[in-house]
Amino acid sequence: MPPVTLILLNANVAIFLLQYLAPGPLFTWFALWPPASGLSAAPSFQLWQLVTYSFLHGSLTHLFFNMLALYMFGSDIERLFGSRFYLQYYFGCVVAAALTHLVVSTWIGAPPAPIVGASGGMFGLLLAFGWFFPRRTVVLIFPPIPMPARVFVAVYGAIELALGVTGTATGIAHFAHLGGMLGGWLMIWYRRRR
Repeated sequence: MPPVTLILLNANVAIFLLQYLAPGPLFTWFALWPPASGLSAAPSFQLWQLVTYSFLHGSLTHLFFNMLALYMFGSDIERLFGSRFYLQYYFGCVVAAALTHLVVSTWIGAPPAPIVGASGGMFGLLLAFGWFFPRRTVVLIFPPIPMPARVFVAVYGAIELALGVTGTATGIAHFAHLGGMLGGWLMIWYRRRR
């Protein structure tokens, strides 16, 4: 496994273990809180939360699937991009996911609630994988259906958009996932321009 992917994987697991030792302070300071939350007794938005939220996870299942995606897609993308740009790409997706979530949740008037998880970064990696390895076969876990990576990315993105617009699966930041893909697209466009 390439070095940055391995470091990100280990950091996410280590911080998840720390959450069990000090769940309150870590969540309070490092989850992504919307700016409106500062008006109430809830913790308020801080600039560092645009990155730190991605190292916290709500459950072991949440961590497992994000780290599985990091393992499956991150290694190939890091080898393709090189470690330096890969790190920039990953955190660009994380920040884009956070900003997209904040903008959309404010625009639709969603009640202020914090978000956690590396999913925005994972969706950015997924987009890059589908872009640069479009014909590689990806097999879903449930149900086990093989499909080309570009089809998988398009279907998954469409599902996230539908769930976000309809509000079907509450408690999941669907627009953060889409924001991670948007951040990935912008980073790829930036890299191609250079």
